[in-house]
Amino acid sequence: MIDAEQGLDTRMKLQRRLLLASLAAIPMQRIAHGATSRRLTILHMNDFHSRHEPVDARALSCSADLARDGCFGGVARLATALATERAAAEAAGRTVVLLDAGDQFQGSLFFTAWHGEAELAVMHELGTEAMTVGNHEFDRGPATLASFAAAARFPVLSANVDASAEPSLAGKLRPHVIIEKAGLRIGVVGLTTLEAISGSSPGPLVKFNPPGPALATAAAELRAQGAHLVIALSHLGVGIDYALAGNVPGVDAFVGGHSHTLLSDREKGAAGPAHQALTGTAGTAVVVQAACFGRYFGRLDLDLDESGRPVAYGGDCRHIGLDLPEEPRVKAIVAAYAAQLDGVRKRVIGQTPAPIGNGECRTGECPLGNFIADAMLATMHDGDIAIINAGGIRTGLPGGTITLGDVLTMLPFSNTVAAVTLTGTDVIAALTNGLGRTGAGGFPQIAGARMAWNPTTKTVTTLEFRQPDGSYTPLDPTRRYRVATNNFMRAGGDGYVVMRDHAIDPYDTGPSLEDAVTAAFARGIIPGGTDGRMIKQ
Repeated sequence: MIDAEQGLDTRMKLQRRLLLASLAAIPMQRIAHGATSRRLTILHMNDFHSRHEPVDARALSCSADLARDGCFGGVARLATALATERAAAEAAGRTVVLLDAGDQFQGSLFFTAWHGEAELAVMHELGTEAMTVGNHEFDRGPATLASFAAAARFPVLSANVDASAEPSLAGKLRPHVIIEKAGLRIGVVGLTTLEAISGSSPGPLVKFNPPGPALATAAAELRAQGAHLVIALSHLGVGIDYALAGNVPGVDAFVGGHSHTLLSDREKGAAGPAHQALTGTAGTAVVVQAACFGRYFGRLDLDLDESGRPVAYGGDCRHIGLDLPEEPRVKAIVAAYAAQLDGVRKRVIGQTPAPIGNGECRTGECPLGNFIADAMLATMHDGDIAIINAGGIRTGLPGGTITLGDVLTMLPFSNTVAAVTLTGTDVIAALTNGLGRTGAGGFPQIAGARMAWNPTTKTVTTLEFRQPDGSYTPLDPTRRYRVATNNFMRAGGDGYVVMRDHAIDPYDTGPSLEDAVTAAFARGIIPGGTDGRMIKQ
């Protein structure tokens, strides 16, 4: 047993080792001629998705078995790494800021239960200095985001979101901010993906504008206010960041999110270099992003000339391994919330013989999609077909004992089963919309029918409906079919506007999805394989 003094000595030694291993050891790369006058370090994170506890490669919580291969992250360890990196940068004479590129919301029971309260408590402890709005910040509607923004001790930003007509959110989001430290005026512009329009629940009064013009206007305003440099805090995805970098006047760097992209020179599996310095019609800008789920954070070092123009850059992303100690204050915050969830999480609802992932659900028929769609259809006595978006299935299920907590983590959006009547033509239109989103969250999983589809044209080839005797009958374009879906899709989410605009006898307040899945387990149904209900032709 280690006494307190020995434990403190061990922690101090580890902190010294971490300082020596700082990302500052990576050489700076020059992008312009000029003498260095100021040195800035941006610590950044993105797409945390409420993952306060360690996760494995499938983003499933593994807090009960930390020795399991692939477990890493956990916000208390992330806090230690961020504090260590900040100390190393400041010891080297650098100015440090901590930025968050959005999607703190949604992904675990911490958000399901407290709607951003737990995330905000942790962000305050980490020292977050600005955050952009991600698409998932709208998942609980504008009022939930408004409460979060009002309580935040840092600015919540988006230059291309116009919430002026939404009473709950008006005045709570800022387009940009200047963070002033050590005489350096750092302009930060928030940007939000347009996918929030159909992929979340912003409501009809929140408007989304094209990000490029919004960024150009904001950058010009910040420069006019005396900003030495401008950072785009972007929740647009790395592809759009690459397209905008160097092509928007006055913007020096894109600190990104949304696409969950790991950009690194040293981490295994990275999708690209740690820093992509892109030169376009308006100059040069650097693009960075740090994956997702708190498994990494990023460090961007910028050396600046007297005017604030970057002349060199460096840093990388850092993996948050289980070798890191947990920061005590953040650990205590998480533990306090987690203690209240234990009773909910531990309720056993079923068994599975092996882990079941969700990795294939956005490109084709998958076991979890079949299981959840079947469970939804079983809640309706007159249902013909169930259609669920693959993006609603956020994680897989572990093998062995399945708890309600596992199900709530898999289905974190608190959606209800919705019912709507559509003509055969409109059912085809809904499915065609989903197939057109292959690889994205709107891709459909179905029950009660079987279809053939062309993955090249992304169209339905044939659609047949299962009858009580097990036979199948072909689609009748003029017949009315009762469709089980979720309330998000029924309201037009993920582009399923036909369910909103052509709805006959809609009913959005059926049982919750987690209750439907729990009932399926209670009936002895176990998620299995695929059965050919979605055949590629």
